[in-house]
Amino acid sequence: MPFIRESIVTTLNADGSAHLAPLGVIEEPPFLVLAPFHPSTTLANLRRHPFACVSYVTDVRLFAGCVSRVRRDWPVVAAERIEGWRAAAALAHSELEVVETVEDAQRPRWRCREVHAATHAPFLGFNRAQSAVLEAAILVSRLGMLPAAKIESELRYLAIGLAKTAGAAEREAWGWLMERVRAAGYAVPEDCGHPLSTG
Repeated sequence: MPFIRESIVTTLNADGSAHLAPLGVIEEPPFLVLAPFHPSTTLANLRRHPFACVSYVTDVRLFAGCVSRVRRDWPVVAAERIEGWRAAAALAHSELEVVETVEDAQRPRWRCREVHAATHAPFLGFNRAQSAVLEAAILVSRLGMLPAAKIESELRYLAIGLAKTAGAAEREAWGWLMERVRAAGYAVPEDCGHPLSTG
């Protein structure tokens, strides 16, 4: 099985601004592989400008904000070796250049070489709430693709760990995701001891 790092990938929009998207980056040494779904802004940007930054963050609001479409305008910092941007909240980041594209109707694969990497702050680990939000964001990105029963049962389980360990940032991120889940017609987990959702 491939080793996948959940990250925030930034690509360059046509106007020079940054597009942020949660994406699992696949390790296939010596390459890092990006496989965004078709159609997507990330995919279109890579076709026009074959470079990207991978930001490794612990502020899970970036994942939840992008997936729920509540907030995408997160602060960015200019990349060091490529024309592009990284998330300002990145604990570490990699700057990538596409070297090969493998076309696919659903998820083209972009094999990239790392041209620069830097660490900006120590990684102290995820707590259960951060992990729960990350997993919930992945589920939300698959609404309409997975059975409703699977999504709802997994969210109920994730809500348990979230209720026990969430801080304000994790509760805010969870609330954004649950609003998206509710709007899509799915059941939202009941409160497990903390204000897990709004409305």
